[in-house]
Amino acid sequence: MQEDIKQEEIVEQVQKNFDEELLLGLRVDPNYNEPILHQVLRIAVYDEYHAYETYKKTIEKFGSIPPFSHIIEAEVRHYQALMPLLQKYNVPAPINDWADKIETPNSILEASEIGVAAEIDNVKMYDNLISYSKEYPDVLDTLYQLQAASYNNHLPAFRNKVAEHINSAMDTNDIYQNFSMHNIDESIAKMNEFSEMATKFAAGEVSQEDMLKVLGNTNLSFIGGALVGAIGAGVLGQIIKDKQSEEEI
Repeated sequence: MQEDIKQEEIVEQVQKNFDEELLLGLRVDPNYNEPILHQVLRIAVYDEYHAYETYKKTIEKFGSIPPFSHIIEAEVRHYQALMPLLQKYNVPAPINDWADKIETPNSILEASEIGVAAEIDNVKMYDNLISYSKEYPDVLDTLYQLQAASYNNHLPAFRNKVAEHINSAMDTNDIYQNFSMHNIDESIAKMNEFSEMATKFAAGEVSQEDMLKVLGNTNLSFIGGALVGAIGAGVLGQIIKDKQSEEEI
């Protein structure tokens, strides 16, 4: 496994991030006394620290098991992708103080559920950071790539791990009580509809309004990586925001 993510110039991490509240909020604050680009990059790096240290706790307790063993290496690559941008724009890296803040999970199932929640928060965070990075193409491109990795790879991997543990703990009768064939067929049909509409949307054959009609009252957490791959994580994020705005009216 690669070395722990940390700042080389800090021997003992006893300091506190001056913008800790901002970093924990995972959102840019235009009124905060710090340049927007600095906020964007520091928030992104700090959240990658969080992910790395979270999955490290699991590996330390349960061993190098997938998907944690694979995803923790990806988090290192995410960090490495962001560091050149911090250096280019003279942005000080945040302090990685997560090791003492994170509790070790009690089970692999709990760790997997934590992973699902963390990756969902990560995708939402990148939606916000992307919206403030339009003037920096290199930053924007990196954020899109990191968001897509979380949505297309990490989130489905943790969801599958959760499902694997739940199914292994249930007998056949329990499974059929919770997941009827009707529900399964309906879900598959809905996903096929999403994929077909996404392909048309990417080709410019349907409008965003049409996409919103298809989404309807669907639980957005059901949408898989195929949809993001077809229309792009950033575009999907905007569609979801528009859908949520309509529901709030």
